[in-house]
Amino acid sequence: MAAVTWHPLSEHVGVEARDVDLNALDDDTFGALRAAVADHGVLFIRDQSLTPEQHIAFARRWGPIDINRYFPANGGHPEIAEVRKAENQQTNIGGGWHTDHSYDPVPAMGSILLARETPPTGGDTLFAGLGAAFDSLSEGMKATLRGLRAVHSADHIYSADGIYAKTDQAADLKGHDERTHAEHPVVIRHPATGREILYVNPAFTLHFAGWTRAESLPLLTYLYQVAMQERFHCRVSWAPGSIAIWDNRSTWHCAMNDYQGHRRLMHRITIAGEPLV
Repeated sequence: MAAVTWHPLSEHVGVEARDVDLNALDDDTFGALRAAVADHGVLFIRDQSLTPEQHIAFARRWGPIDINRYFPANGGHPEIAEVRKAENQQTNIGGGWHTDHSYDPVPAMGSILLARETPPTGGDTLFAGLGAAFDSLSEGMKATLRGLRAVHSADHIYSADGIYAKTDQAADLKGHDERTHAEHPVVIRHPATGREILYVNPAFTLHFAGWTRAESLPLLTYLYQVAMQERFHCRVSWAPGSIAIWDNRSTWHCAMNDYQGHRRLMHRITIAGEPLV
């Protein structure tokens, strides 16, 4: 096993692994990386040199690949979604707090994001730990949430009349005719750690099942305010060759849009998940 060194990114979420070469990863070291993602939600590794084929091979060690139906693919590699912003574009992708693929009946387990081109400054990604956010709630609130389910969709984001259709990202995106709908428990239990996790997010959660949107918003807004506290966050600063692997079941993320006039290109592979309980 390689002599990996670990550096926490914050108290509640995120860890950086150093002295790792993802092209020469033995099974024991890979197992340690997998455990780190389960325990910390986000794993960050710098200075990796991965071809698209190596990126895909690394991703397959985590599980089956979930092909993204909205983002443009990287050339002949449909497994890799390009998350990009050109110098002349004003809108970025993922600029609000969200959880990838919560709108799917079986949400993605995780995402593996590799930086290809980065601006000279800015373009960081924020992550929030939803296990710690849930732990901070009162016992009464926890009990209430355990009995709830929530409805998720991406139609208002990616459809032909969705949010991105009104921006300069519209021409790059696809799947405008896709229709998504999923219902998940508001509190899930992580399959690897057993930890209870708050599973709602500002981008894709519409309302609680059996509640109206108007009835749901006050409680959802409160839960979002809890999770948006900086004490539950970490921040990742990118350079070409940086890679982040995160657990979509236990984290949110948000891409900062503070690099106008510069290009940013990221390659993302999404790992398929299993039903949430």
